[in-house]
Amino acid sequence: MKRYLITFAYDGSNYNGYQRQPKLKTIQGEIEKALTKINGGKKVEIHASGRTDAKVHALNQKAHFDLKMQISCLKLKRALNSNVSSDIYIKEVKETNSDFHARYYVKAKEYIYIINTGEYNPIERNAIYQYNKKLNSKHIKKALKLLKGEHDFSAFASQEELKEDCVRKIYKAKLMIKGSNIILVFLANGFLKYQVRNMVGTLIEIGEEKRRSQDITNILISKDRKKAGKKAKPEGLYLSKVIY
Repeated sequence: MKRYLITFAYDGSNYNGYQRQPKLKTIQGEIEKALTKINGGKKVEIHASGRTDAKVHALNQKAHFDLKMQISCLKLKRALNSNVSSDIYIKEVKETNSDFHARYYVKAKEYIYIINTGEYNPIERNAIYQYNKKLNSKHIKKALKLLKGEHDFSAFASQEELKEDCVRKIYKAKLMIKGSNIILVFLANGFLKYQVRNMVGTLIEIGEEKRRSQDITNILISKDRKKAGKKAKPEGLYLSKVIY
């Protein structure tokens, strides 16, 4: 038995999220179906670094699985890419230690969120959030500084996660501008469900000047989801990096 670690990208537009769900099309389900076929019909289960929501994308998602069959990493990569949909691509396959776990060994993750502040672009409607209005990037940058560090992010968590420990540490929270696109980058030791989208929704309201940058501090202290902004749409969100 060998354990493999795969790095893969996907366009989540046509999927009901990463995690396998009965009767629904998911990223995990598609890759497991391909692996099961490669494995002669014997079921293969994969374990990813974490889940992504419906319509959210990934540039470098990671997952591990075990196989008894003898196959090189290169042949396995080719076989996988021949059997998955064209909106999924296996970038790398490598052998790893038998005790390695793609989720539990994660030290940090990076997400990016892309907002188009220019004219509506129908070609990119599933890949970049089409906000199509100007935002005050200076105010957003000030707010991003207040999100950095270790905080209780209950105010940005989904309702179902509020019973858990909501303390996370954000190492990097920055804004970049590329043409008419604003790119928000978040690197942390972990993220709660909907945390990034809820933070982005709040940052957009700050960029609209409906809120002040310093409101971030009061929102964090409140630990109240109702104090934060609306959840941003999934289309602009990417899991960009997983660090072990």
